[in-house]
Amino acid sequence: MIGIVVVSHSRGLAEAALQLARQMVPGDRPPVRLAAGAGVDADGAPILGTDATLVAAAIGELQADGVDGVLVLMDLGSAVLSAELAVELAAATVPVRLAPAPFVEGLLAAVVSAAAGASLDAVAAEAAGALEAKTGQLGDADVAPAAPAPATTPTDAANVLRRRVVVRNPLGIHARPAALIAGVAGASEARLRLRRLPDGPEADAASLSRLLVLGARRGDELELTASGPDAADALDTLAALVDDGFGALDAAEPTPAEPSSAEPTPAESTRAEPTPAQPTPAEPAAAGVLRGRGVSAGRAAAPAAVLAAPIAEPSSEPAVADADREAEAGRIAPAAAAVAHRLAARAAAATGEAKDILEATALMAEDPDLVAGAADLVRTAGLPAARALWDTAGAHERLLASLGGRMAERVTDIRDVRDRIVAELLGIEVPGVPDRDDPFVLIARDLAPADTATLGGSACVALVTELGGPNSHTAIIARALGLPAVVSVHDATAIANGTPVLVDGEAGSVELDPPADVVAALGARAATAAFDGHGVLADGHAVPLLANVGTAADAVSGAAAGAEGVGLFRTEFCFLDRDTAPTIDEQVAAYRGVLAPFAGKKVVVRTLDAGSDKPLPFANADEEENPALGVRGLRIARRNPALLDDQLAALAIAAAAEQAKVEVMAPMVATVDEARDFADRCRAAGLQRVGVMIETPSAALLARELFEVVDFVSLGTNDLTQYTMAADRLLGELADLGDAWQPAVLRLIATVGEAGAAAGKPVGVCGEAGGDPALAPVLVGLGVTSLSMTPRALGTVAERLGCMRLEECRRAAAAAIASPTAAAARAAATAELARVTA
Repeated sequence: MIGIVVVSHSRGLAEAALQLARQMVPGDRPPVRLAAGAGVDADGAPILGTDATLVAAAIGELQADGVDGVLVLMDLGSAVLSAELAVELAAATVPVRLAPAPFVEGLLAAVVSAAAGASLDAVAAEAAGALEAKTGQLGDADVAPAAPAPATTPTDAANVLRRRVVVRNPLGIHARPAALIAGVAGASEARLRLRRLPDGPEADAASLSRLLVLGARRGDELELTASGPDAADALDTLAALVDDGFGALDAAEPTPAEPSSAEPTPAESTRAEPTPAQPTPAEPAAAGVLRGRGVSAGRAAAPAAVLAAPIAEPSSEPAVADADREAEAGRIAPAAAAVAHRLAARAAAATGEAKDILEATALMAEDPDLVAGAADLVRTAGLPAARALWDTAGAHERLLASLGGRMAERVTDIRDVRDRIVAELLGIEVPGVPDRDDPFVLIARDLAPADTATLGGSACVALVTELGGPNSHTAIIARALGLPAVVSVHDATAIANGTPVLVDGEAGSVELDPPADVVAALGARAATAAFDGHGVLADGHAVPLLANVGTAADAVSGAAAGAEGVGLFRTEFCFLDRDTAPTIDEQVAAYRGVLAPFAGKKVVVRTLDAGSDKPLPFANADEEENPALGVRGLRIARRNPALLDDQLAALAIAAAAEQAKVEVMAPMVATVDEARDFADRCRAAGLQRVGVMIETPSAALLARELFEVVDFVSLGTNDLTQYTMAADRLLGELADLGDAWQPAVLRLIATVGEAGAAAGKPVGVCGEAGGDPALAPVLVGLGVTSLSMTPRALGTVAERLGCMRLEECRRAAAAAIASPTAAAARAAATAELARVTA
């Protein structure tokens, strides 16, 4: 294995480049060491610069790890001098190569090539040629392209196996697919040839840079060849990757037709082509009901308002005359500045997540690369300003999409900015959130961040989109505003304007033309008074209503809404988007910001819940067969106990500095031994009130024994439902199984409630079910003693509970858990509670 040293003037730049490169490699990754920055000044601020001793130490560490060679990549200037000096200082016994490669592109190519097991020479060559793909795409005549890859002619052509495949993913072979191909190709003598052009170019399947230069687009036919003893397996693996669209197929997109003129090759005549699984659009689960992925809990009903389609793609005609190009290019920067100014004005009037998103979008509108790239297209290609901006934004979109995961969800941000600047250039209006006074459910293919950020001041009561995920801006803002939201709803925009719809953000359902009495009831509920700070039943039985928070801004909002405390403080916010864990001091500062608004009140802190859909590079393994059942939550302490101990130490310091009543709980507990060990660690750190999350059926069934070692428990209904029903809570087509009304889930909650009552200890709910006003009385009847939710739901839940007595809640709970299905449980409880309010 080849090791890599990254030399940069900026630690942040080096970490970001490495993070990008690592995202391209799905399996085993080569060892990489950072030698970046020149320390910190007296105030702790990083100093830009390079240090030869750091570079030498990094080389030494890799040598100690047993690498076969070391490649050193540098950003600029003195980094080269430092690297040269470091080679002398290190006195390495393995080969060390300084790479004259572009910093970011070279690192990406080197990591992919080294992961595939290439030699030092091959890794260095890949890094050096990494800029060729970008040069070819932009057509930069001032940069000489690298020499074309030599075609290889096997000594025995009869032994070469061939396969023809069609590129199916929307963006073709960009960085991520190329990295996947190179990763599986390894040492096999596999090649790809593009058949779109006569004598089409070809590339070594193990070469990331050559694969990018290939320029294969969706619908292109590729010829795969391989020779050697593993040729058939290599072709099978590569063909399966392409057929699967590299994991990036969109069910809403048509599949390109297979070529009809392709003749069978020797490989095809002896081995059957795999038949790819065809994605099928989500079908309505029942007449009048569409299914998707619930990302923000709650129920609301109102007429549908379908967001207008995005602005049309601008024309590239007529071409701009040479004499007019400079003036046309000069229009772009002022248009971008005008858009940024309007977004900044919106940000100044917003708060919390909305303010952050609007500020970020305003900065993106004036991105110098976007503006300069578009202006250059006007000057060099004669494109009109609007078209040049459109094309440049498209290149930015493709880059983000190629990164996958959370970064790919930021494509919507680029499109939003693109549409706004293009509209400014063309003098037209940008479609946005309807400006109307009557309640409506907003329906869209997707929502731009600047639109979702302004929903708080509108009459919108719920959101439904065809695209989006749990980390999209639609989901983030919907949860912050307490708006029910369902995403990934196939054909949602086919709903006619004005159609009454009922959105259930917990079940992930959108019901068309619901009964009028249901619509009226939900409409009346939406007009409830603000929470007065006291959760109490009609008979005086107290049920504290708490807030779920994730940041200091959330805590301020929760306190302002009258929450009686915090039932769930998600601490992940200070761990996300980092390659290394935050220091104890950094954590203390972050935690104090959340504790301060709740002086004198209870704050229940959940320790780091990384893993599954929230992986962290320093906490989770690169690959897990089933991450939802893997090393997540408290289980991370098995691998990295210091991570938990540091967090507990930071929480103890923050708790001592503030006046909040801090309680700490662990996520993903399954055994009594885990709970006991966690409690011991907490108390050793000076944290006396200790609890655990009930998220697994095991924990629910062991509740009596758990109460012997902890002071309280809190039910995470989202995960408890997921694990009880064996249904991924993020998978829209299984939304009916991910319903907290499922009798099996309710019976487990009842088991925990009975154990809590027997032990005389609290049982909270901090999952999204706690904010459902229909389910809240049932949870209380099952023995839950407090409910935690988004602050926007406090008033609605308080009003609902204020109409009920404890005995009535218990009868509704008994009716629900005696039911055979989720629908029957909901109906039985609703009927029982209706007798109370009748």
